[in-house]
Amino acid sequence: MDGAGLTEQQRDAARQGLGTEALPQSLGTEAARLLATTTKTPPQAREITPRWLTRVLPWVEVAGAVYRVNRRHTYPVGGGRVGFAFEGARVRVIPPSLAELPPLGGFDDAAVLERLAGLFEQREYAPGEAVVRAGEPAGGLVLLAYGKAVRLERGPYGDALVRATLSAGDHAGTERSWTAPPGTDGRSGAEGVWSYTLEARTPCTVLYLPWEAFDALADRSPSLRARLDRHRAELARPRNKHGEAAVAVAAGHRGEPVLPGTFADYDPGPREYELSVSQAVLRVHTRVADLFSQPMDQTEQQLRLTIEAVLEAQEHALVNDPGFGLLHNADPRQRFPTRGGPPAPDDLDELLSRRKKTRYFLAHPRAIAAFGRECNRRGVHPEPVTVEGRVLPGWRGVPILPCDKLPVSRAGTTAILAFRTGEDDQGVVGLRQTGLPGERLPGLSVRHTGIDERAITSYLVSAHYSAAVLVPDALGMLTDVQVHDQRSTSGAE
Repeated sequence: MDGAGLTEQQRDAARQGLGTEALPQSLGTEAARLLATTTKTPPQAREITPRWLTRVLPWVEVAGAVYRVNRRHTYPVGGGRVGFAFEGARVRVIPPSLAELPPLGGFDDAAVLERLAGLFEQREYAPGEAVVRAGEPAGGLVLLAYGKAVRLERGPYGDALVRATLSAGDHAGTERSWTAPPGTDGRSGAEGVWSYTLEARTPCTVLYLPWEAFDALADRSPSLRARLDRHRAELARPRNKHGEAAVAVAAGHRGEPVLPGTFADYDPGPREYELSVSQAVLRVHTRVADLFSQPMDQTEQQLRLTIEAVLEAQEHALVNDPGFGLLHNADPRQRFPTRGGPPAPDDLDELLSRRKKTRYFLAHPRAIAAFGRECNRRGVHPEPVTVEGRVLPGWRGVPILPCDKLPVSRAGTTAILAFRTGEDDQGVVGLRQTGLPGERLPGLSVRHTGIDERAITSYLVSAHYSAAVLVPDALGMLTDVQVHDQRSTSGAE
């Protein structure tokens, strides 16, 4: 082949012994991209989640920025969790947390609580040992500092029934007869016997307080004695099974009996919720906004990502805020631990049985996976549930909403929430105020705050919100939910 009709590149290739077929025969893609318009995506962010909690909560308009929850008068019964301090092998109760016990509810004499905390005796129990035994004298208060125990009662056919599961912070023994008979100087006299057996299921650390030591301290402390007298008076008042002041009603009578006079007493100190806020100041240089806003508006994209971050912070607060967050507003009587660690169908059934009209479960994705493993082990196949056109896992027809805002501890434990929603059903509601200046979304506003001397323009992004639990049984919590798969899958169990 002669050199006629060859390009310079082809002649060079021929001189080097290369075939012309090794050379590009047309314009390459790398060169073509120099003249092409690249198709771009909007900026992505990994922190953006479905935010199911904020989607399913019914939002109540709070025009005055404060929401008051009026309830019937309820006599306090305590029942919260006691806290403990661990110093090596020694465990000590945190004195202020003793006010969570029913007879000490609201008691704030720090000196007396400190002395009371020093009276507890530490005891250790192995799995299977009885912490207290049915039929034995009930002579003290039991605080479970570490481990898990079950309350066993004798069934009608002589079998042992598991009535409750206790975990760290729970207590037993406050059922003593506080309404003491005359002649006992305000004490309960003979305390009777334990009506149940408390059996350790794991190694347990227990703090035990004999009632003799408790009563001796009460004799020396007028403030403690006064608190116990108030507790006795509260127990003597008529109440319904929920602890509310009873409304006397006559039913099933005949003839013309005198009907009882009554009224529904109101809570003298109703709780008020003030709207909280999540805010961020977005800064955008005017040169960037002016020159680099094609094909996408830089300011709008910056605002979009900032708004998403503010909304994520909002949902995190709705779950975790110590004032109004759902985790901190579950009533102590609506909290209970799992039976065996991972969340099992039995645990979710128990959670459902604690309230009427449960609308949703809320769980960390890892807890949902752990529940799925337990269902697989039992051969149970829960039916999925459709919410807003999305198929979600469910149990007994109640959707299980994923929420990564629920914390998972270093030990691999978390919580699962169950709740009903809406004011009409006395459930959980979200609170917000709409019609704000510069409102972009309901309850969220974007306001231009000016341009500084560096030519940087600023925008204030604000979301105002809160949440309220209208009655205690609207929200329940399954605690100590183990998300790790602790069982072997390679060998026999």
